[in-house]
Amino acid sequence: MGVGYDLEAVRAQFPVTRRLTYFDSAHQSPLAVCVRLALDAFLDESQHDGGPKPLWLGRVPGVRQRLADLIGAQADEIAFVKNTSEGLNIAANALPLQPGDNVLMMAGDHPNNTYAWLNLRRRGVEVRFVETGPAGLDAAACEAHADARTRVVALSHITSDTGLCMDLAGIGAFCKRRGVHLVVDAIQSLGILPMDVHALGISMLAAGCHKGLLLPQGMGMLYVSRELSDLLPAYLAGSAVANASPDRIVRGTEVALRPGAARFEIGNLSLPHVHALDAALTLLESIGVHNIARHVQALGERLARHMEALGVALLAPPGHRAHIHVLALPGTGWLEYLAGHGVRVSPQRGCVRVSLALFNTVGEVDRLAALIRQRLDG
Repeated sequence: MGVGYDLEAVRAQFPVTRRLTYFDSAHQSPLAVCVRLALDAFLDESQHDGGPKPLWLGRVPGVRQRLADLIGAQADEIAFVKNTSEGLNIAANALPLQPGDNVLMMAGDHPNNTYAWLNLRRRGVEVRFVETGPAGLDAAACEAHADARTRVVALSHITSDTGLCMDLAGIGAFCKRRGVHLVVDAIQSLGILPMDVHALGISMLAAGCHKGLLLPQGMGMLYVSRELSDLLPAYLAGSAVANASPDRIVRGTEVALRPGAARFEIGNLSLPHVHALDAALTLLESIGVHNIARHVQALGERLARHMEALGVALLAPPGHRAHIHVLALPGTGWLEYLAGHGVRVSPQRGCVRVSLALFNTVGEVDRLAALIRQRLDG
């Protein structure tokens, strides 16, 4: 199966592939060699040069631009945050929602997305949970539950517990037609599926960088459309202020915010993560996210055919799958069984979650299917 890139060279970047069949990138990406080297170089600079902060900060704009390029945005639409949860909470608290306004969400969406919006109930904002069918939230369901006070649709692009991939284009068209903001949790898709936030009509998007963007945990990104340039941050630090005094002394009460999304950055950035992200983006750009998407989707189709032959259901229906596949295997003990054969997966909803990544192979998918067949036949 052609993948459009040198798969063996990519696997060499992930030493975990030499000792495990790793199907757990939806939980945490294993560390790539190039990312580790970037972190080591940062630590060497810190240890031997005493922390050259001006040099480090000088590298930030380039990484911001590359991250913007990845999602079809402009550099001034990107803020660095700690994680997805912080980004979604920034979005929920910045949008000018009033008592009586409502937010549409898919029932059962990820807690870290859900709680950010439920927290607004203290301000009189209603959260409407939309019960959906197997295909998840779509434009028709939004249309059926929206009214004149609907201001936001907030959803995960890909659900972590079922692997459902939402129709962002259709929902984005609904939001544009109704003048509703679309806020997306993209942690399970960024770096794995192509993303064009402008074409999709996304108002704000948040994602941690420890999955498809290949970093250790501790940093995320937030996209804020230029059309929302007048939003105000709930928290304010000198890093977000455009008229801060060079001597760092506040002499007056007049505060001018930095233009764009950077007004939502709170204090010091995680500079080691910024440097690591630069290396990760170099790797992703050399492969091409469109090639990664084609590869993991082809592997997923192969896995689905294996499971169909074994009579094992997948929680997400055909046509709504990307790289996460949740297998409804009968009985218990599957995690221990697969771990005993060097296969790393995650538990999810009493099932087994298999998440495919840029370094996985046809042989690994076939081996997983053979191990499942062996236990089912045992």
